[in-house]
This record gives sequence, structure tokens and C-alpha cells, in this order.
Amino acid sequence: MKRSIFIGYDSREAEAFAVCRHSIQRHSPDIPIHAIELDQVREGGLYWRPTSKKDGQLWDDISEAPMSTEFAISRFLTPILAREGWALFIDCDMLLRTDIGELFAMAEDKYAVMCVQHPNYLPPDAVKMDGQMQTLYKRKNWSSACLYNCDHPSNRALTVSMINTVPGRDLHRFAWLSDDEIGDLPMSWNWLVGVSDPEVVPDLVHFTSGGPWFNSYRDVPYADEWRCERACWLSGGFSIVRQPKSNGAYKEMAHG
Repeated sequence: MKRSIFIGYDSREAEAFAVCRHSIQRHSPDIPIHAIELDQVREGGLYWRPTSKKDGQLWDDISEAPMSTEFAISRFLTPILAREGWALFIDCDMLLRTDIGELFAMAEDKYAVMCVQHPNYLPPDAVKMDGQMQTLYKRKNWSSACLYNCDHPSNRALTVSMINTVPGRDLHRFAWLSDDEIGDLPMSWNWLVGVSDPEVVPDLVHFTSGGPWFNSYRDVPYADEWRCERACWLSGGFSIVRQPKSNGAYKEMAHG
């Protein structure tokens, strides 16, 4: 089974991206990791959604809603970029604590998509991160850590045109799929800080409201572990080297 990983890249959270990537590489060095960066997928002709700025925040004009990250919609290009096999998309504000191969081992070919199916919830605050507005939509955070079966025929409906023209809320709820084509993953594989059951031991920590790279979130659960990972990344001499690819994404390579 071909496996690949895509991480959403946001210019405001470059360090978070690097630490997230490092935590994956440290546990699972053999799985290729790619970034989905907004400017690059635009240049590659894969993304042309109209966006604007309102009160200093990125705004998706089609959805008439704020975008808390630059990859809020471009994340759905993952199966198109990967082309075949199973591809994992994750937000950059995550920390892996084990071998990501354990997650890929749960993949079932009968599903088009697999994710942690969080129950609907109200975010604890009206804003998050560095002052970004919280948005509410059905199946919130399901798409923040998502295994795509790129060979599943139903995913052919997720075209570049669809990604660039439908409201984001339809994409986040996987509107191109029937419910029985969405597989469930254990809560530990997208454990939301401040939201998920604290009794669950996370495999993939998601600093969904804000991580320790923001001053206001320096003391959230698993912040110390994130800082240790950051120190490991820095001391190991890993650097972000971007190699442009013809499909519009950057391939992130670790060099020690």
C-alpha cells in the first residue's frame, strides 16, 4: 500500500509545521511528507478560490466565512496531489506521539475517507490562535486529520473544480460521500486539546484552539512535550528545505 502524508502549511505557523513534521519523521522516517501551501497550489493551477481580507483575517468569499488557516480549503486537494494509495492530511498544529504507521494500519478499503468523528461541539472560546474567529459547521474538525483512500471510486467526485467552487462547509462535511463511506477512527488519533476526553491517551495531539507557539497557549496540555519536540528538532539540525513540485505542492525534506 502506497502511503503519503500532507501537512497544511500556514505562514503564521511555520515553526508549528516544522515541529509537527519532525514528530512524524522521528517516529516514521520512511513515509514521504509534503506541504500544502496556498501560494504554491495557486501557482500550480489547482486553487483559484477568491479570498479577501476582512479586519485583518483571511476570508473565503464563496463561503462568506473566515479562514482561520491558509489551508482551510486547500486541504481537500490531498487525494488529488497524492493520486494513489492512502494519503493522510493533518493540520500543522499537531504533535505525533507514536508511529504513524499504526494509523495507516487501520485503513479499510471499503471507506473513501477515515477520520475521528467528533460529536458536534461548541468551541470553548469565540476566537482562537492569534485572534482568529471561531466558525461553527457540521462535523467540525473531522477533516483536520483525515485518511483518504485515493483509489476509492467515490473520491473521483472530489474534483479541482468542486474544491474551488462549493462552500467550505460542504467540503468539511464530506458532502461528496455517503455516510457509510466515512470510516471512524479512535479518538486518540485527533485528540483535541481542551475538548476531547482527558482520560483518553492521545496518539496525535491537536492544539486546535492554539498551541504553545502562541503566548496565550503556553500552558495548555502537552505544551511541555511540544517544546521538547521543538528542542529535538533544533538540536538535531533538521532544516526545512522546499523542493517545488510540478503538481503545485512543496515536498518537505529533512536534512540533518
